[in-house]
Amino acid sequence: MKEQVEQIIDRHSHAEGRVDLVAILHEVNSTQRYLSREALEMIAQKLAVPLSRLYSMAAFYRSFNLEPRGDHEVHICLGTACHVRGGERIFDRLSERLGIGSGETTSDRKFTINRVNCVGACALGPLVVIDGRYYGRLDPLKAERLLEEYYEQA
Repeated sequence: MKEQVEQIIDRHSHAEGRVDLVAILHEVNSTQRYLSREALEMIAQKLAVPLSRLYSMAAFYRSFNLEPRGDHEVHICLGTACHVRGGERIFDRLSERLGIGSGETTSDRKFTINRVNCVGACALGPLVVIDGRYYGRLDPLKAERLLEEYYEQA
């Protein structure tokens, strides 16, 4: 991992001494699926940036994760249209099936589940987004079957 983080830092360091810190954090987060303490300490040391600044940035931007994420990210829409069509029941079913709550990751790191306010596809509600792929007009049973398909792939 150390070599990988160093390569990422080098890619986002410019000749005039400017460093794109947000880009570094994004790439490390994307590569590792979260920002580990070890990676943040390496970045802080190599760039002479206070570790507290990196944690502050990671906490401020919602696209960064300080906890490990699952191989599959499951987002259950609970915007108004999805909510009134049963989105909450879908969330409850998948949460129960995975044994985790919103924002949590399964112990095998296969899945992370999240409640989201709206994904902008109200006509398809209720819907679930898995790894950026939209699945609409679901009910709790269809959503659970969909989850099983992802388990089989893993």
